[in-house]
Amino acid sequence: MSTIHPVILCGGSGTRLWPLSRKSYPKQFVPLFGDHSLLQDCADRMKGPADAPYAKPLILTNEAFRFIVTEQLAEVGVDPGPILIEPEGKNTAPAVLAAALYLAKSDPDGLMLVAPSDHVVPDKSAFHEAVRNGAQAIARDRQLVTFGITPDRAETGYGYLKLGRSPDTTGAAVPLDHFVEKPDRARAEAMLADGSYLWNSGIFLFSVRDIIAAFEQHAAGLVAPVNTAVEGARADLGFLRLDPDAWANVEDISIDYAVMEHATNLSVVPYAAGWSDVGSWSAVQELSNPTEDGVATTGEVTAIDCRNVLVRSESPAQEVVAMGLENMIAVAMPDAVLVASMDRAQDVKQAVAALKAKGAKQAEALPVDHRPWGWFESLVVGDRFQVKRIHVHPGAALSLQSHHHRSEHWIVVEGTAKVTVDGKVQLVSENQSVYIPLGAVHRMENPGKVPMVLIEVQTGSYLGEDDIIRYEDVYARS
Repeated sequence: MSTIHPVILCGGSGTRLWPLSRKSYPKQFVPLFGDHSLLQDCADRMKGPADAPYAKPLILTNEAFRFIVTEQLAEVGVDPGPILIEPEGKNTAPAVLAAALYLAKSDPDGLMLVAPSDHVVPDKSAFHEAVRNGAQAIARDRQLVTFGITPDRAETGYGYLKLGRSPDTTGAAVPLDHFVEKPDRARAEAMLADGSYLWNSGIFLFSVRDIIAAFEQHAAGLVAPVNTAVEGARADLGFLRLDPDAWANVEDISIDYAVMEHATNLSVVPYAAGWSDVGSWSAVQELSNPTEDGVATTGEVTAIDCRNVLVRSESPAQEVVAMGLENMIAVAMPDAVLVASMDRAQDVKQAVAALKAKGAKQAEALPVDHRPWGWFESLVVGDRFQVKRIHVHPGAALSLQSHHHRSEHWIVVEGTAKVTVDGKVQLVSENQSVYIPLGAVHRMENPGKVPMVLIEVQTGSYLGEDDIIRYEDVYARS
């Protein structure tokens, strides 16, 4: 078997699971089920079985998520291959083509297993068997393979795949007749009854050489700018930044529209071992082991006399009590709460749009702000002061910086901080503090082997995050 190169698409910023998933920290990074995030589960699944030649995963993500990706993969022991940084989101077709052109330099006959980072596929062995069946179709007939999910309901939120013939019991690939857009209810019920339609999973397998040829035939306008972006890519701290000027000229289009709906060498591997794109809170409910009454809870929740509900508390300090609810969603975050009818689960993005229109920061940003060195959260905000909790990873360092409008007081509560203020370096241990005057050039580092946590009290006329002048930064931020 040719080497399989997993390609993980990790640039999405979905709004369908608001308020837990937001633009600043979308659902692929969230531990929705258990301790691991969807990205971590995907990366673990893409390791492949021991008897198959799987390469390290190639990741496509964006500037905002690059350090989150590497941090989360390191937590589960996944050593990634190249991480390509997209200057801006251009949908799946340019991302897949960029990965293919990059891989063509070293393994043009290798196979690309392309998958979104935010799907749930619980049965790894069944998934790997499906990949083997797809690889056989490629070896036999040079097919472009997609994976179709056997439907268990008349779903209107997915696109469908019409099979060219009925599948057999071996799970072998079958010809694809055509793609079907997301249907209305009546059409979805008819396709479910027909039995020859599968859900379109958005997971693909094809050879590097074949998918490039398909782009050249069906989406030739993408090839030149994407190739220029790959050829002009610049290495940066272990990442590979695609050339932004070339990328700006790339069309925003999905791989389905650009290539798959036009190609004639298409096959589908039927898959019935469990899959979800986790595209709504109702999907989360189904995957959260609900009781016989359909009650699914997470966190500090007490549900009394409820039926068919999802209730989540995302803070250990926040107790949520649900009484007499039916067909409801309730998700409580420290800064926002969603309460919705279960039949409106697909409409949560409307709430996000309404919040954006009124200028609410909760529309896109979480109260916890993730940074390359760790994270911080605002505990108290006043007119001329702010109190933050700051968590710094072992060995990490904030930039050397100063502020025009605020002074800061740091109190270490866990670990030890190495603090630089106007050239003077000192170690600050637990229960000790240090003052950063207005305009002082300063830096905070964690020289230890355990996380360092401090409380920061800011005072001044302006406390925005853009009041930072950076002089040095190990993460190459401007």
